Amino acid sequence: MKKSTAILAIFVLTTGSIFTAHAAGFSDQETQQKASAMAGSNGGFIGPSGEKTTAKEAKTLSDDTWIILTGKIEKRIGGDNYVFRDGTDSINVEIDDKYWNGQTITPQDTVEIQGKVDKDRNSVEVDVKKITKK
Repeated sequence: MKKSTAILAIFVLTTGSIFTAHAAGFSDQETQQKASAMAGSNGGFIGPSGEKTTAKEAKTLSDDTWIILTGKIEKRIGGDNYVFRDGTDSINVEIDDKYWNGQTITPQDTVEIQGKVDKDRNSVEVDVKKITKK
């Protein structure tokens, strides 16, 4: 009898700390809203997905740097390649079909692009992983 009481006491003490640990840690309103929005999805990382920058600055960044650009897609230059322009400069972007997510975007629409800088010897472009109409 004493063993079962001791085991029960240990169980209550250890599980109580598990439930209170969930409420601890960093949390802000934006993170909570994103977490709520993801409820029922497959989950994933919630947090910064790159630094906001400009097309002009993007050309100077290192290969594979994650960035966020806001501006307009001016035109298609072939295949999945487009010209993106903000108030500073233009840069070529590559947007695979799967990242359009059913959105129709025109040159008049302002978009936010998240992706990574793709530098080759003679060119710089952004490999887009997410595009959102603003």
